[in-house]
Amino acid sequence: MTLGVAVANVWAMTKAFRPYTLDQQLLLPPDMRQWLPEGDLALFISDVVDELDLAAIYGSYETGDGRGQPPYDPAMMVKVLLYAYCTGLRSSRKIERATYRDVAIRVLAGDQHPDHDSIAEFRQRHLPALAGLFVQGLRLCQAAGLVKLGHVALDGTKVRAAASKHKAMSYARMTQTEQQLEREVRALLDQAAQADAADDAQYGVGQRGDDLPAELARRASRLAKIRAAKAVLEQQARDAAARAAAEGRAKVAAREQRVGSAKGRVPNVPDPAQAQPEPGAQYNFTDPASRIMLDGASKSWVQAYNAQAVVDDQAQVIVACAVTQEAIEVQQFVPLLTQVQTNTGQRSSVMTADAGYFSEANLTASAVEGIDCDVPPDRHTQAPTARTRSAVAEWMREKLRAPEGRQVYARRKAIVEPVFGQAKEGRAFRRFSFRGYDKVTAEWALICLTHNLLKLFRVPTCPQPA
Repeated sequence: MTLGVAVANVWAMTKAFRPYTLDQQLLLPPDMRQWLPEGDLALFISDVVDELDLAAIYGSYETGDGRGQPPYDPAMMVKVLLYAYCTGLRSSRKIERATYRDVAIRVLAGDQHPDHDSIAEFRQRHLPALAGLFVQGLRLCQAAGLVKLGHVALDGTKVRAAASKHKAMSYARMTQTEQQLEREVRALLDQAAQADAADDAQYGVGQRGDDLPAELARRASRLAKIRAAKAVLEQQARDAAARAAAEGRAKVAAREQRVGSAKGRVPNVPDPAQAQPEPGAQYNFTDPASRIMLDGASKSWVQAYNAQAVVDDQAQVIVACAVTQEAIEVQQFVPLLTQVQTNTGQRSSVMTADAGYFSEANLTASAVEGIDCDVPPDRHTQAPTARTRSAVAEWMREKLRAPEGRQVYARRKAIVEPVFGQAKEGRAFRRFSFRGYDKVTAEWALICLTHNLLKLFRVPTCPQPA
């Protein structure tokens, strides 16, 4: 009996689910799994899910009151969702239709047909737990010999948010619009007061005479939303200034401890109370956590998130993943390198990344000790900047000019960039389905999990799950 089946049996003793078994006997053929060819992806996904620990999902049903219809078996729902994501199917309505029309999904569902509301609710409710399966899937790839950690490559790709960039507004535009709406609201209030006085005289006190209040409410509602958005951007500016002030004070203290007169420029310590957003700071009213970013592939500005992945050279398995709201990626280097060790229990031998991840702090951090990091300071023919004028930068330039360094770094594109192409082109993942940073991060982990499962399925030499 596998771990997944054992867990399912334990939870079945305490919580009633709708009957679900792939061993259900039919007339022709006697087993639904015979509808599929041997070695089909759906059968592989079913076997993998039976090996996964789904206790976090089953455990959430402990507190149910027992009223209403029993829920669908979580194992069935996970199998259907993982197979759907593997094949580029993410719409809950399309998945519902597929339980009737797609033989593979119909087999995984055990000839049950959860409606799109049930599918969407299950995914929404258990999204963090589904994302948590990423490490379990990665460990299966490790056990199959698909992860060696000899050379890992880091990169990011812009993935569109579930929001339009036309629903974004800059801080400067908000200020202008706020002032305009304030004038319009005052004018409408004056008109309403005049209309009320005329109505009282004509119809009597308390009788309504026109539709001005609705127009006033519309503008007042828009004004309130803009003020709330401005408050968010202003708080972000104060938080950023507070972080900069803490760094500045640390630099001042270090400067005072230096011996001699050559102490350098006095570090700047901003006052958070005086901080104001940049005029171009953007806020999106549909998904405030997303940002307008330049998509390097299309060379256009999009409302997006920056999805990160560390990929192993052996079989293009993703060994770490994250999402950032920042277009600048330099702060992602150390956390993702640390995540590789957390996820796999091992340290990589070589780490490559493009110039967007270069900083002296990154390459001298304790997390990179013992790892051969190849990160160029400059992009193509870009001239050195203040950030890249250092002994570490010059050392890295010399290292990458050497034949061995060029050969190692040349592998980077072939390792990590095809992974993004396989997700975006092969599985049509060009836009997140969810809104908000936490949900987007969980969905990206789900995309990375199913990418790894496809690698595990397609490598003929790897052992199949029992």
